[in-house]
Amino acid sequence: MPCIIQDNIAQLILLPLLLKTEIMKKVLFVLLNLLTITVMAQSKGRFEIYDLDNFKLHVYYTNDALGDASYIVEGHDALVTMEQPLFKDNVAEFDTYLAGLGKPVEKRITDYHVGGTAHYEVVMPKGMPEFTKGAVYGGMMRNFAQLFGDALTEMPTGNAEEVAFGTTKTYAGVPFEFRRGASTDFPGASILIGKNVYYTHWTPAKAHVSHLQVSSLDAIDAEISEAKNALKSGAKLFIGGHGGAAKADAVQFKIDYLNTMKKLLAENKTADTFVEAMKKAYPKLAGAEGLEELAKALYK
Repeated sequence: MPCIIQDNIAQLILLPLLLKTEIMKKVLFVLLNLLTITVMAQSKGRFEIYDLDNFKLHVYYTNDALGDASYIVEGHDALVTMEQPLFKDNVAEFDTYLAGLGKPVEKRITDYHVGGTAHYEVVMPKGMPEFTKGAVYGGMMRNFAQLFGDALTEMPTGNAEEVAFGTTKTYAGVPFEFRRGASTDFPGASILIGKNVYYTHWTPAKAHVSHLQVSSLDAIDAEISEAKNALKSGAKLFIGGHGGAAKADAVQFKIDYLNTMKKLLAENKTADTFVEAMKKAYPKLAGAEGLEELAKALYK
């Protein structure tokens, strides 16, 4: 089932911040990603369950305005949440599902996305607690509050335990290896979970990327590098704060696609010819309607 974030919504949310910093162009991501496993229907979002050796991964597609996804790692005796939802109706749905699993929550990981963790202590990559209080992330959250108002949950008040990059922590009997994420993104972590699941900010998808994810040549290179790291990890499933879950073929597609983009960027001197070249290279690829905005960002 496709998850689509409209560019006009994204621009409305981010416009004041986009004028200040390049990094804000990565806050939202146009994602169209087809999944072919059994789905548990929910009143707003939906859950998918993956059985991965010694743990289960519950993927929650929020279907919210930002295309966010949240996760539950279910160990034998306890649970770990990741990137809990931001909108009240999703928080209620997620919490009800979480309680229904009948196990205690050992840890709550907030990586790239602050969400509805309430008063509970969270785990964050080193430096992210301070970053979320700064002008970039704090300004983004203020824009969300203005746009979505009472639909947003209360901001978390619990303490944050910081985890250094290069550290492996074991929660609910499952190892979580905290690695540095893409260099042009927020200073969050890519996390290898139990050797089988690789978490990054953006789920790889067989679709054109948005200018909100890639807005410069440096960002293209950074995303290629991170995608290669993901493949080298040996993981079987690749997840993200925007999108949900994908397999290795989507990661390889992303690498090939971005390398093609670099080549066409070098060969075409104008934004218009770049757009036409991308359409010719990928005539049936989803997300072509966003190529003009992508070109504007890359050719500015």
